[in-house]
Amino acid sequence: MGVVILDGSTVRAFVGDEEVFNRSVDERFAALDLNGDGVLSRAELRRALETFRLLETHFGVDVVTPPAEVAALYNSIFDQFDLDRSGTVDRDEFRSEMRRILLAIADGLGDFPLQIVLEDDDQGSNLLQQAVDLEAAKTKAAASGK
Repeated sequence: MGVVILDGSTVRAFVGDEEVFNRSVDERFAALDLNGDGVLSRAELRRALETFRLLETHFGVDVVTPPAEVAALYNSIFDQFDLDRSGTVDRDEFRSEMRRILLAIADGLGDFPLQIVLEDDDQGSNLLQQAVDLEAAKTKAAASGK
């Protein structure tokens, strides 16, 4: 776990840097595309979503969610990514939805810096951490006159 300080402008700047944002999201997409076919299936996206542990606990108390409810949740999320309703999520759809999600996070954070605990990610794919790292690199470059 790591503690970072960020606000909406940090996340917006990350999303606004097309090169860095696209590279970061494309790396995440490639990691999720387990069979390397260039698209994400429902199963591949679900596997990734399960790592977020969305349904594990409720205020520290384990909750048993009916399987049909779990399936409906994951199908709904997949449908948000599958913009053309092809049954798969391609790289552009993934980028588009990740952009939308991150901008919603930025709006939620607002303009006041918040201290947030981020879970460590062995693959370096935590996009909020990457947003903080980008801001830190820009601040360091500006301070050194580069």
